[in-house]
Amino acid sequence: MRKLLAMIALAAIATAGCANGNTSENKESSKKTTVAQDKEGGTTLISKDQFLSNVWNYQDSPDEWKFLGDKPAIIDFYADWCGPCRIASPILDEVSQEYAGKVDVYKIDTQKERELASVFGIQSIPAFLYIPLEGKPVMMAGIGRSNAETKQMFVDNIKKYLLTEK
Repeated sequence: MRKLLAMIALAAIATAGCANGNTSENKESSKKTTVAQDKEGGTTLISKDQFLSNVWNYQDSPDEWKFLGDKPAIIDFYADWCGPCRIASPILDEVSQEYAGKVDVYKIDTQKERELASVFGIQSIPAFLYIPLEGKPVMMAGIGRSNAETKQMFVDNIKKYLLTEK
């Protein structure tokens, strides 16, 4: 697991620069850990507790990646002050609506969830974690030079890492 985290950290550092930063926040109380994602898509802001119960409980299995979701997922690590994050956010929200029911899209505010950012070695934002149902997640950072290029990057990565034909 340490090797996985080290690889993710290196990928985040090497690829620096994607974006996302907006969308529908989870309206459940902070005491609940379930995450309900709209059937029409959209991104969902999640907390550490929600991450632990819906994505990966690294406290219970720190040396082994065990994805807890029922659909592939993308996690956008962002901050409100990040310009590229604000550019990518509406684009990722649009993509999440196009892939509604096929891919879950979550957002983690790195300013509020510093431990989660640390677990993944996030050193530059925006950073995106692509999580397939089976296998290891892939970390990418940065956005394209245009909105169209950024959207195509998300679509290409979803096809390559999340919705692959076997």
